[in-house]
Amino acid sequence: MGTEAQNLAATQALFTCFGAKDIDGILTHLCDDVTIEFYGPPVIPYAGIYRGTAEARRFFTTVHAVLDIQQFDAEEMMATGDTVVVTGHLTLTPKATGVTYQSAFVHVITLRDGKWLRFRDFMDTAVAAAAFAGRRP
Repeated sequence: MGTEAQNLAATQALFTCFGAKDIDGILTHLCDDVTIEFYGPPVIPYAGIYRGTAEARRFFTTVHAVLDIQQFDAEEMMATGDTVVVTGHLTLTPKATGVTYQSAFVHVITLRDGKWLRFRDFMDTAVAAAAFAGRRP
């Protein structure tokens, strides 16, 4: 178990790797048995549940391959025990359609020994689905 301060630091470190598109760096911050849950319809190419680091690599690689990320601002990070909750705002454009969308997001992250064990992403998937389908949200 990490301390709340360590868990916040680990989460910030992973976000830094994400912003730098450093997939190998991201993987160093994940447990081998990590679970990633991104909720949304199949039109969103990275929607689904991913288990293990090979699947996590596929998730993060897909996110970076299909999106132009204009804004990914974590506005508040709160830790309680081994859970970190991050709230923020994002602006994204699917490369295939060029339709930009915005959404608030909430990430719920469970850590074990300072690494992400479970990552759940909540956002307005309706606007994302519309953008991936080529419609203005």
